[in-house]
Amino acid sequence: MTAWYYSDTQRNRLGPVAASDLELLHNNGQLAPEILVWREGMPDWKPWREVMAEVLGGPVATPARASFAIARDDTPGGGNPYEVVERVQPASPYSAPSAALGHGYASAVTDGEVVYAGFWKRFAAYTIDSFIVGIAGFAVQMVVAGVVFGGMAAVSSNPSEMFATGAGILGVLVMYLSPLVLAAVYYGFFHASANQASLGKMAVGIKVTDEHGGHISFWRGFGRYFGLILSSIPLGIGLMMAGFTDRKRALHDMLCSTLVVDKWAFTAHPERQRHELGTVTIVILCISALFVVGYILLIGFFITALGAGMGR
Repeated sequence: MTAWYYSDTQRNRLGPVAASDLELLHNNGQLAPEILVWREGMPDWKPWREVMAEVLGGPVATPARASFAIARDDTPGGGNPYEVVERVQPASPYSAPSAALGHGYASAVTDGEVVYAGFWKRFAAYTIDSFIVGIAGFAVQMVVAGVVFGGMAAVSSNPSEMFATGAGILGVLVMYLSPLVLAAVYYGFFHASANQASLGKMAVGIKVTDEHGGHISFWRGFGRYFGLILSSIPLGIGLMMAGFTDRKRALHDMLCSTLVVDKWAFTAHPERQRHELGTVTIVILCISALFVVGYILLIGFFITALGAGMGR
């Protein structure tokens, strides 16, 4: 008897089951066409719609009473229709190749189209993140400055002597480095999370993965931020590389072996990926353009005023 395995909507592997069990699930409307299945001898997981003829034999029709929506966790009264089969714990030795993500995250699906995030989507996401991190970093810097210099002022009545001491120099370093560390922690935490994306990337609809579509660790995300700083020097050339390099990778992606892709890439639904920029990206780009134009006009005004003053 051929042993089959299949996944639920949360990418958990279920099985082994017989072909007759798959047929029963299909007839009950509990095996959606996009659900991935696998058996020994298959090179990788395939959607049920591609192999149902092999299991069921002859022309196959979708059951009229099929209600695939019940597989969603957010459906009222839903539940998991795949509870008819126990999950395989530990993993079966017959498991098909997949990118193991750890931390309880779902495995990456590597056999679909991948839409890579280009320069403009990444720019929009970084603009949002910079605004968030900038506000948080300023608040942290003010708190640290109050604690450090308030403490030093309590033990020294001479401000010049206070800044000349080792404690004063260390206090200044802590004050200026705290926003930098906060930003690295921010990116490291969110890029290693279940969404694989910072708040800005979530808004734009993109995420960060390793080169195989899997999750990255906190420390890789932490270090990637310093690679981002390196990409910005000089003149942001390392960032602009995302517009024309293979798989649209910036310099820090190459250094950290990461990819920035659509949020539906490496999932069971690659057809949901979007090639267009999207509303959020367009809005952020328009706002950024207005700021640039306003800045140029302001500089021009000051230059004109300065020239008029010198000509008198």
